[in-house]
Amino acid sequence: MTSISTALRDNLRDKLWQQCDDLGWMSLQDVERARYYELWTRDASIGGQLAHVMDARKVRVYIKDSLVKPYVRARLSLNEGEVWRLLGLTAADRVVHVYIKPHGRRTEDGRVIGWGRSRDWKSVLMAVFERGRAQSSFSSFGVVLLESGKTEAERSRNLVREAAQRLGIEKLAWLE
Repeated sequence: MTSISTALRDNLRDKLWQQCDDLGWMSLQDVERARYYELWTRDASIGGQLAHVMDARKVRVYIKDSLVKPYVRARLSLNEGEVWRLLGLTAADRVVHVYIKPHGRRTEDGRVIGWGRSRDWKSVLMAVFERGRAQSSFSSFGVVLLESGKTEAERSRNLVREAAQRLGIEKLAWLE
């Protein structure tokens, strides 16, 4: 396999990220995302270029894992200021540990926070719970869910609220 040039990778990344922004990627369902991965794989200007420098069978995986996953991570990171605001945290709440998958932070006083898409609410809540139990001085402080079409209904949100409460998570908020 020939390596992908930085210029090609960056060009394709920029093109896909713009399309993801236009599509509202963060709120698309898995079925819709799969359709776009297939379209991009078959698109001569995206998948076609990659197929010239890599095994054609690996193009879709490359698009998904190397070009689009970083988009999702970047978009989730952009919301950190809003997460802090919704949880009532300030710049005085110094971060001493950064978590990824899902995004999270631990403050100097041991409060653990996390955020992610509402479609991933179970893993976000469980991660904050587990991280908050890693040491006796830590606490499962707060979770912010970025609405992605999964918990729009009040019934769904009530289930998430109950789960958070049972896990001892002090604060739960949604970022619309």
